[in-house]
Amino acid sequence: MQSPMIDSERKDVAQLLEPVDQPPSSGTLLSDEPTIELVIRAKGGDRLAVEALLQRCLPPLKRWAHGKLPAAARGHLDTGDLVQDAVLHVLGRLHVFEPRHVGAMQAYLRRAVINQICDEVRRVSRQPPPTELPEDLPSDRTSPLEAAIQSETYQRYRDALTQLTPKDREMVVARIEVQWSLGEIAQRFGMRTVDAARMAVTRALRRLSNQLKL
Repeated sequence: MQSPMIDSERKDVAQLLEPVDQPPSSGTLLSDEPTIELVIRAKGGDRLAVEALLQRCLPPLKRWAHGKLPAAARGHLDTGDLVQDAVLHVLGRLHVFEPRHVGAMQAYLRRAVINQICDEVRRVSRQPPPTELPEDLPSDRTSPLEAAIQSETYQRYRDALTQLTPKDREMVVARIEVQWSLGEIAQRFGMRTVDAARMAVTRALRRLSNQLKL
């Protein structure tokens, strides 16, 4: 059984992939709900939840996937096609996806991309030469505090998130779940400098960490 929104998703995914290499436009999140809450709504056919999922998952996924397709396969498929196919596959299997931690959706998408790469390499050559995927190069280094928060169980994270102010909640979701860089957060939230974004994010994460300790 497929998720009820799948038939019309290919065009939406393709459109949302177009601008991800360009500087982020102004505007904030379509939703400040945890990603897992959006997944639950999307399973029920909620189009707004699907759009919010695509907004937060596609840009970091394409940045992560950049350069990971082996040179031998690049003439047959580009990164945008690779990500689009992986996302469509995941959307089609939302009914069997059971996220159990904060970064589960992004991890699931990345695994889908890796599977697409392996399939493509097998397709272009019956006996491809040994291929080693390049190391991931994130735009911002993950701090120890961010890593600790990402390792929390979902229910504890969700409960703590609901205790934050709307502004702090947006900062946490933008950084931890949408994986915007500090520069993107500064631009999208109208902050004057990257340092201002770093301070706002750090304060929000510390408040969340304090709630997790209660």
